[in-house]
Amino acid sequence: MSLLNASVTITQFSIGGFDTVTKPVLVGVVILITYFVIIVANMMNILLFFCDKKLHKPMYLLICNLAVVDIVYTTSVSPTMIGVLLAGAKTISFVPCIIQMMVHHVGAVMETFALAVMAFDRLIAVSCPFQYQSYLTNTRIVILTCFLWLVALVCVSVMPVTVLSLTHCRPRLIYVFCDYAGVLRTTCGDLNHHFNVITVLSFFLLFFTFTLICLSYFVIVFYVKLSSNVDKKKMGSTCLSHLIVVVCYYCPLFIRIVLTRMGVVLTAEERHGLQIGAILGSSLVNPFVYCLNTKEIKCKIFKVFNIVASSQ
Repeated sequence: MSLLNASVTITQFSIGGFDTVTKPVLVGVVILITYFVIIVANMMNILLFFCDKKLHKPMYLLICNLAVVDIVYTTSVSPTMIGVLLAGAKTISFVPCIIQMMVHHVGAVMETFALAVMAFDRLIAVSCPFQYQSYLTNTRIVILTCFLWLVALVCVSVMPVTVLSLTHCRPRLIYVFCDYAGVLRTTCGDLNHHFNVITVLSFFLLFFTFTLICLSYFVIVFYVKLSSNVDKKKMGSTCLSHLIVVVCYYCPLFIRIVLTRMGVVLTAEERHGLQIGAILGSSLVNPFVYCLNTKEIKCKIFKVFNIVASSQ
């Protein structure tokens, strides 16, 4: 008997995270519109990168990778939430649920990795502007990005291995999509060990990457203090986009963690709202922030719109 057949006693799950939502259609429409804008905006960033050879530089490679991460991250869960809220499709088969869990958490890990690498990129740009191109080349960025995707896959692989080795006896998910905590709670037996392992791994990944980002900006602030007013303004403009993205991603996560540790009991709607905000909020902000604060991308977009307007 295969591992899959041995571990599964139910063939599908019902998603119950939205059962207490009073206006499911309204919430579904908001998520649908947000998801559509995220896909279009991030795809535009990717297409601009591939179509313009002037953008084939390390910084834009990282922006393009972040766009890919955002698409993967949001696409892993948004269609399921939209289906539950707007179409009433509250069931999901076992295998698609496990795949969704895997893709979602790979996207979450890669989001932290991408933001950490972009902070390091800004650190090199500020502290070593004349050696930047020799330190960070396109080849090195591509190799580093592929390595981080591999690390993310390895880190997340513990999740499907764990849930497939357990017996599932509860068909209802108390979350709004298939994530590890929700799927694990459908299994039988003592789950403390499994939750402890994933808590340690999540804590390490989350706070390790956040610490790297903070250290990068501590060094950047040190260099800013030693710079002239003109250089300070340029450095601030260079780092502003990344700072906005970091705040939008980490704030909902840390708010949920801090409130939980303080003993504040969050309702299901509040927990799900913070979770959805961390997924959709940063992915929605990212492409617009980089379009508006990156001169080359902004000029390229204006040029495209001018061509379209003139052709009409």
